[in-house]
Amino acid sequence: MKAIILSAGLGTRLKEITKTKPKALVEVKGVTMLERVILKLSSEGVTEFLVNIHHKGQDIIDFLIAKNHFGLNIKISDERDQLLNTGGAILKAEDFIVGNDPILVHNVDIVSDVSINDLLEYHKSNDCIATLCVRERYTNRYLLFDNDINLIGWTNQKAGSFKWVGHSAEVYKKLAFSGIYLISPDFINKIKQKGEFSIIDSWLDIAKIETIKGYIDNSNVWHDLGTSERIKNAEK
Repeated sequence: MKAIILSAGLGTRLKEITKTKPKALVEVKGVTMLERVILKLSSEGVTEFLVNIHHKGQDIIDFLIAKNHFGLNIKISDERDQLLNTGGAILKAEDFIVGNDPILVHNVDIVSDVSINDLLEYHKSNDCIATLCVRERYTNRYLLFDNDINLIGWTNQKAGSFKWVGHSAEVYKKLAFSGIYLISPDFINKIKQKGEFSIIDSWLDIAKIETIKGYIDNSNVWHDLGTSERIKNAEK
C-alpha cells in the first residue's frame, strides 16, 4: 500500500518552534511527527511513501537520510518553489498515485489510533473514489453528510458559510475531518483545479459524479498537533 504524508505546511500556529525547523520535525515526546506517522503506517502495511516538503525542506531530506529512510521506499515531492496546498500537493503526486490500489493521504500533524486496514476495507466495500476519515468533535469547520454518510457539503460555522455538492440541504450530519483519507487512483483524473488549491474543493466537485463517503472513526486516540498546547495534551 502507498501513502502520501502531507508535510509541506508552514506550521504558522507553531511559529516559535517552526522558525528553526519544519513542522514535520517538531517532536512529540522526543519523536518527530514525521517519524510517528511513518512508523504507524508501516506497521499497518504501508510500504511506499511520498513526503511533500516546502519550509526548510532540506532538513526533512537530511532527516530521512540519517534514518536510512526507516528501511522503506520513501520519495520526496518538492514544493520548495511553490507551496501547493492540500489539493495541489495531490495533483503534483500524480506519478506516485498511478496503479490499481487505493492510496492513503495522511497529514503529518495527526496522531491517532485509526485503523488503516478498517478504513481500507470500508473504502473498498462501498466502491468509493474517496473515503474521508471523520470524527464527532467540536471544530469551526465541518464536512456535511447525508444519512448514508455520503458527502454533500462543507461549512465554516464561524463565518456562517456553506459549500454544497448539489442543492443545499436542510437535514445533514456534521462531522469533523480527521486529516486522513483514502483515494482510488482514478481520483487524480477527476480533479478540475490547477496550481495551489484546497482538496476540499475537489472533494465537493467530484462528489457530484462519484461516491465520496465519510468513515466515522471512534477510536480512543486522535490528536491534532497543530499548536504547542495540543502537543502538550497529546504528550499527556
